[in-house]
Amino acid sequence: MIADDSYLIREGLRQVLALAPEIEITGLYADAPSLLEAIDQAPPDVVVTDIRMPPTQTDEGMQIALRLRTTHPTMGVVVLSQHESAQYAAQLLATGAAGRGYLLKDRIHDLDHLVSTIKAVAAGECRIDPRLVDELVARRRPRSQSLQELLTPRQREILKDIAEGKSNTAIAELRGLTLRAVEKHVSEIFSRLGLASDETISRRVHATLLFLAQQGT
Repeated sequence: MIADDSYLIREGLRQVLALAPEIEITGLYADAPSLLEAIDQAPPDVVVTDIRMPPTQTDEGMQIALRLRTTHPTMGVVVLSQHESAQYAAQLLATGAAGRGYLLKDRIHDLDHLVSTIKAVAAGECRIDPRLVDELVARRRPRSQSLQELLTPRQREILKDIAEGKSNTAIAELRGLTLRAVEKHVSEIFSRLGLASDETISRRVHATLLFLAQQGT
């Protein structure tokens, strides 16, 4: 399903994706309420939505992504934006990176990139525009240092869990560790990655972005 209040964007996406036989468009919508109603009636595999739509023209796309994380946890969401916004990317990943994509509108006419993004989030992966990832991680550590160099194998496992949106309690249960041990690992991960407290973007989100950058996202 595609949602954007711009007719030109909706039609542009429809025409581009019509060239991809593996993608089926099940609906085009101009506002958040009509999109959510359609999702309730016939849930798609992936929603492609603009960040700002009626009725408020603020952050409807982000709110939809947040809502679907609860109501349809396996549904992929690709958020479209005209701007490279670190704040919006962080908000999108705040509840986990799985099945989420942040795509700049100047890339939607690139069929291969658009289709690969949609297919990736449908499979539960994350796709954030590389320009945005570079912007967010550049100030945090030297680019020459890899996670393999900075973190132990156990810490890399826990970082992957963080990137998937798991809480410390969930990580402890998954890895057979005590909660205190996980908290120590997480604290050490943040320290080794040079992640200080940030009022705008949480350290867990920054850690997720670092993980995604290393995965070639």
